[in-house]
Amino acid sequence: MSKSSLDPASKVLCERVTELRQAHGFTLEQLAAASGVSRSMLSQIERGQANPTLAVTFRIAQAFGLSIGELVDDPLASGLIEVVRANDPSSLFRADSECQIRTLSPLHMEKHVEFYELQLQPGASLDSSAHFSGTRELLTLSAGAARVVAGTTECRLDSGDSAHYRADVEHSIRSLGDEPLRGYLVVTYK
Repeated sequence: MSKSSLDPASKVLCERVTELRQAHGFTLEQLAAASGVSRSMLSQIERGQANPTLAVTFRIAQAFGLSIGELVDDPLASGLIEVVRANDPSSLFRADSECQIRTLSPLHMEKHVEFYELQLQPGASLDSSAHFSGTRELLTLSAGAARVVAGTTECRLDSGDSAHYRADVEHSIRSLGDEPLRGYLVVTYK
């Protein structure tokens, strides 16, 4: 069986596995270790000589942090635009008298990056435990002032300022002054 004789779904799968493996800088051995799929099976899939089961496809997708749908979807062909609506109650991560956090990124992206709109009332604080190793946060204020603490370091931010800091240690954002803090928070995972 050659790549040209494959059905369209199989062809996309073999090309995507090769493309993603190379983009992540994985050898076949590294992808085999990450997915639990043998090196020889991965090689056959990439060459279009195997038709993997759903379970094998699922393990490969997981190794790249993707769903099966994302693995076999051709991102250039789909033209997909994902919208997070302002009035969608499921986008509210937290909403109480002190803090409102609204998710701006699609939920399936949360393994890689999260994007939030943050509002803290004067004197309120958003305190977080350490996230996974390698996690970082980028906070940009559009209004108000904040004290950001990450581990043993801290800084003050005013409207328009940004801070990039480790989030794999205990960290907090405290609203300073008399006006509410408003800003945007991006969380990235290694």
